[in-house]
Amino acid sequence: MGLSLVQSRALLGLEAPAVTVEVHLANGLPSFTLVGLAEVEVKEARERVRSALQNSGLEFPHNQRITVNLAPADLPKDSGRFDLPIALGILAASGQIDGSRLAGWEFGGELSLSGELRDVRGALAMGVALRRAGVDASLVLPPGSADEAALVPGLAVYRARHLLDVVAQFLPPGTPAPEAAEGFARVQPPARPPEPAYPDLADVKGQAGARRALEIAAAGAHSVLMIGPPGTGKSMLAQRFAGLLPPMDVQEALQSAAVASLAGRFRLDQWGQRPTRAPHHSASAVALVGGGSPPRPGEISLAHEGVLFLDELPEFPKAALEALREPLESGHITISRAAQRAEFPARFQLVAAMNPCPCGYLGSRVRACRCSPDQVARYQGKLSGPLLDRIDLHVEVGQLTPEELLAAPPGEATAAIRARCQAARERALARQGHPNQALAGRALDEHAQLDDAASKFLHAAAARLGWSARATHRAIKVARTVADLAGSEAIAVAHLAEAVQYRRALVST
Repeated sequence: MGLSLVQSRALLGLEAPAVTVEVHLANGLPSFTLVGLAEVEVKEARERVRSALQNSGLEFPHNQRITVNLAPADLPKDSGRFDLPIALGILAASGQIDGSRLAGWEFGGELSLSGELRDVRGALAMGVALRRAGVDASLVLPPGSADEAALVPGLAVYRARHLLDVVAQFLPPGTPAPEAAEGFARVQPPARPPEPAYPDLADVKGQAGARRALEIAAAGAHSVLMIGPPGTGKSMLAQRFAGLLPPMDVQEALQSAAVASLAGRFRLDQWGQRPTRAPHHSASAVALVGGGSPPRPGEISLAHEGVLFLDELPEFPKAALEALREPLESGHITISRAAQRAEFPARFQLVAAMNPCPCGYLGSRVRACRCSPDQVARYQGKLSGPLLDRIDLHVEVGQLTPEELLAAPPGEATAAIRARCQAARERALARQGHPNQALAGRALDEHAQLDDAASKFLHAAAARLGWSARATHRAIKVARTVADLAGSEAIAVAHLAEAVQYRRALVST
């Protein structure tokens, strides 16, 4: 008889709660039972572990009753990350490795039938959770996953390519080590790659109004909606927006990378680069905000600390667009299911684009619109008032004639605009501790005070345009950013007037 304990971690959203793999060997009819609310892919570990042990030259206890428990029992477990700890638990319970030496170690990895270790999703989230919990433990992972987890500062991460690499570290004293595949080594934190390269805004000619709106949006973390005919450069502008944002600090980069790792989409060469997600307009609400069982992050979480670009905004399903309303304000999304609940970060900047009408040429100077007023109203009516209310900047992107386009000089480079945006963002952070978009309640009253002239102007504009209280507050936040870009502590009428022009209704006939 034998009993062993091996530590691992499950994934529940971005959390990675600890899981103890308990293995008990007893006399009786031969069996291999796995309990502890395991999903199908975890239960399939029985065959993978059996084959991996045998093909690695290790002994599998065929003639004993094997019971594996994944504790706590009420925590759902999925993926093949528990293959390695289950195999080590069986080896420790059968006396092939020294179970007492497993204390202070945590393991994760999927086993191939030959004993090779395969990467698992969420390695970075596991490392972040281990460091956040303050647990003094070393983490053993397959090569690619270990490189991810090593990005967490101060975490001891070890790389193993084969089951035998791990077994060789925990053999009883005096036992000759098996021939390992590639060795067992600690992973050194990778050097931070050079400054990420983003497409240059200088590629966009003309469109001074739209470029200015994007500069304001980047400086104050505001969302923006671009409205204009096809071919005016809306997509080009959106794809270059991430380059205007300030560089990511270590914590922002870790959280953004952890979400990508959870979805199996993280690459080391993307470390420190603000993501730009551009889902197709056929995306469902679940694909956009997350969901499933177990819950997985959606596009808004994969765009965390970056940009979510929604082209052809009215063509998205209404349920998907309405699901954006809460995350736009809260910066996170909570996915609740009957058996579990997961919370994902979703602090993204929304950049949306749309045509003004079904044919796309309403207001164009180059081509006549063929849509009726009813068609325009139905098309624009696909966007609800509450959603539009939550978008800070509404900007018209006009169409240039061929002569104007060919004669236009290159636009201002991204680097120069980013420097202004970063200076304005730092001014806001020094004053209130967060970007202007997050101003609310007393903080808005304290840091965005209007003089008498500006206050009268705002009241007149809000009454004339029929704004809600939310729209009025958002105009004040944008004016605060405009003032920061100008280096002014006070919000003048000129700053407010520029902000008001970005709160107009959609173009209509």
